Amino acid sequence: MTKRVIHVGVGSFGRRWCSEFLSRNIVDGTIEVVAIADVDTEAVAKGQELLGLPDSACHTDIAEAFAQHEADFCTVVVPPEFHEAVIDVALAHGVDILCEKPIADSMEASVRIARKVREAGRKMAVTMSHRFDQDKTTLRKIIRSGQLGEVSYVSCRYASDMRGHMDWGTLFRHTMQDPLLIEGAVHHLDMVADLAGAKCQTLFATTWNPDWAEYAGDTDGIVTMVFENGVRGIYEGSSSSATGLNDWTKEYVRVECENGTAILNSREIEIFTRQPLSHQRHREGQGQKVPLLEQPKWLNTWLIEKFCDWLDGGPEMETIVEKNIQASALIFASIESVRSGRAIEVQDYVGGFS
Repeated sequence: MTKRVIHVGVGSFGRRWCSEFLSRNIVDGTIEVVAIADVDTEAVAKGQELLGLPDSACHTDIAEAFAQHEADFCTVVVPPEFHEAVIDVALAHGVDILCEKPIADSMEASVRIARKVREAGRKMAVTMSHRFDQDKTTLRKIIRSGQLGEVSYVSCRYASDMRGHMDWGTLFRHTMQDPLLIEGAVHHLDMVADLAGAKCQTLFATTWNPDWAEYAGDTDGIVTMVFENGVRGIYEGSSSSATGLNDWTKEYVRVECENGTAILNSREIEIFTRQPLSHQRHREGQGQKVPLLEQPKWLNTWLIEKFCDWLDGGPEMETIVEKNIQASALIFASIESVRSGRAIEVQDYVGGFS
């Protein structure tokens, strides 16, 4: 059944939601956008043009949009510090929520939102889109198949040259305190944890802002992790690298397993299996190439469809807000580690806010 959607946030990335993620699902009848809302009148006008909506469906007052239109769910694509206010309005009108990452701009707010959603009896999921991209989904299937045995270690590298002012799309990323962790690592650490297959037990993080990066906050960082199943993880991230060797969506991920290694590098996957010692002269680029999975939808386009299936009684979303608390914890525990200079017991950190 076609789901009615109120889309909140049409500036910058919200515009891509209109032109790509929502539009693809409108075409095949998965959704109908009944209203859009944004405090910026120019953004609303652009969203109206992209979606072909009447004036009556376009609002600069978010509460007005919910009051005047019946919807099955809303999509929230505003900066993290404004998520809770929009979610409060949605819950007041009995509307389910598909929200951009992270849940909120702090651990306290993230848990508060999850509690509100539970108490209201509504459904909410978070768009951890990286994990649901074509290349990452293919890598996950390889690891989950068990063909390489148990996972021992996961490494992820992100290196992008977005050091100049406004290179990372929107102003708030250049003025916020922790752009790498909140806007980049929110996806990458979630991906490492997904491949590790367990909750994070302990992490230690360090971040910095090189002189050449035109940001108020830290663009570069390293996070080391120990997971509850014994798997280790390391994340190396930079939004100010000189050459962008592993740019956004083209990350390097290596999963070391009991019987082999899987490598994702710039959207290409190869696997190496254990050989007799005399034949262990492997080099990257010489492994068994694995074709990427094929399906009609990826990223948020796919997540919208999965959310609609969940609302219709299908499988629970992997990124429901209660589970996504763990992704938020990875980010905010990393920030706590940077501030304090010490390792953080992540589940104790989560428990302190539950």
